[in-house]
Amino acid sequence: MKAYIVGVGMTRFEKPESRDWQYWDMAKEAGGAALTDAGIPYELVEQVPVGYCFQASTAGQRAVYELGLTGVPVYNVNNNCATGATALMMARQFVEGGLNDCVLALGFEKMKKGALGGGADGGDFKTSPVARHYGIMAAGHGFEMSPPTAQIFGNAAREHMDRYGTTAEQLAMVGEKNHRHSAHNPNAQFRDVYTTGEILAAKEIHRPLTKLQCSPTSDGAAAAVVVSERFVAEHGLQDKAVEIVAQAMTTDTADSFASGSCIDAVGRPMSAAAARQVYESSGLGIEDVDVIELHDCFSVNELLTYEALGMCPEGGSGKLIASGATTYGGRWVVNPSGGLISKGHPLGATGLAQAAELTWQLRGEAGPRQVENAHVALAHNIGLGGAAVVTLLRR
Repeated sequence: MKAYIVGVGMTRFEKPESRDWQYWDMAKEAGGAALTDAGIPYELVEQVPVGYCFQASTAGQRAVYELGLTGVPVYNVNNNCATGATALMMARQFVEGGLNDCVLALGFEKMKKGALGGGADGGDFKTSPVARHYGIMAAGHGFEMSPPTAQIFGNAAREHMDRYGTTAEQLAMVGEKNHRHSAHNPNAQFRDVYTTGEILAAKEIHRPLTKLQCSPTSDGAAAAVVVSERFVAEHGLQDKAVEIVAQAMTTDTADSFASGSCIDAVGRPMSAAAARQVYESSGLGIEDVDVIELHDCFSVNELLTYEALGMCPEGGSGKLIASGATTYGGRWVVNPSGGLISKGHPLGATGLAQAAELTWQLRGEAGPRQVENAHVALAHNIGLGGAAVVTLLRR
């Protein structure tokens, strides 16, 4: 059975504590917008997977109760930065498996100011779920005082520069592109435009990554209504429907740790495996894709993901960004929303915000961000610990 997205919604992503709201306020705004977009009442929703990382158990229920008290099952989902896409995947599975005709996937996060710690709980590294990943980093690069996530991705960037000749300027080009794209996104946390030189000159977080190449902590929510083909027909939603053609989640294998490389520890093998599964199951390839929303938590991860998705050979991502192939007028438009770097990164909402952006793009509803003739879209959402979700959408 096919699954379709027929409604999407999101809040503006904002700096933590910049607005007097609670996570259930965010969820009501995003979930309500998705239902309004689909033109259906909450009473038609049969199940609700809800993603978040920093709130307490059953926060999903507290959030969803703002939409209605119908007694439907609510699932609380936590998969680090891949949480939003995981909630979307659960919704698709419920529909494709024939269990439900209408499922709401919801994700939100209310975060604290300051850098993210080593895991969603920010706890002791000895007991952290990502201790193994940071052990790889410490063995090869030591452990410094800068934010742990910036360290492991910064060290992956250093390895890429040493191994393939990638330059600091090429890394900064990712930040320049995504900040430029976000200028046209009213939901983005940041809308300022910077030159590559200004990106390079910004405060260094962990060499070679500067502040303008790192995603911020953010508050916000996003949602998607996922339905069956029968539901689309019965409710006349053909004009709204975007097909989830294929979707795959992978977790770490031996390849993540065997090399001792931070490039592998931060997930390039996971992302490549998920992409392969999606291409194989759909019969489509990266050459068929028009627009991409990928997990640029740091600029280097965008480059690593180019390689994992097959957009260029291994080691060729620096040249790819420099060629202009991943912006308007190029082969693909990557992160037209501004990506995590500029749109923001409330962990539980990120994957669903990607789905919202791509749904708007495929419907031709993205306004000044619109990618011309967009028919096939790809989303990539990854979390350390680890999980990588790749989703292929088609209009």
